[in-house]
Amino acid sequence: MADRVLEFANPVFASYAAYAGLASMKMMGMMVVTVYYRRMKGVHANPEDTLFTSFGAKDKAVVRTDHPDIERVRRLHLNDLENIPPFLVVGFLYVLTKPSSDVAVWHFRAFLASRLLHTACYLGGLQPWRAVFFFAGFATTVSMAVQVVAKGSL
Repeated sequence: MADRVLEFANPVFASYAAYAGLASMKMMGMMVVTVYYRRMKGVHANPEDTLFTSFGAKDKAVVRTDHPDIERVRRLHLNDLENIPPFLVVGFLYVLTKPSSDVAVWHFRAFLASRLLHTACYLGGLQPWRAVFFFAGFATTVSMAVQVVAKGSL
């Protein structure tokens, strides 16, 4: 009987699916945070955006792409876009290596925790902690990638 690695009965796959879903929701949530910041600051990226988000106060709405608070949130979202998709791909391939359940779950937990803590530090401008949590997440993905390559065939 073939192994059923990609089933929710497999605790590694079930954990991956849950953490991948949470990481994806976190990444998509940054879009909502960006919109929130734009609305709170009354700053828009495009002229047509002022029609729907200014609630009749068109004269107060500004089109600007250099507001420091909004740019911080946008850079954070970009950072998620650069880090979470590789985790999703590498994590999926890592599940196929049939790793130990405990080790795999700790990889997934470490990645998600590092991204959440990185977000808090990024929004708060907290260095060196932001870098520490960035590299923790990066190292987690690299660790899984190394194991995928080791199991693969070149």
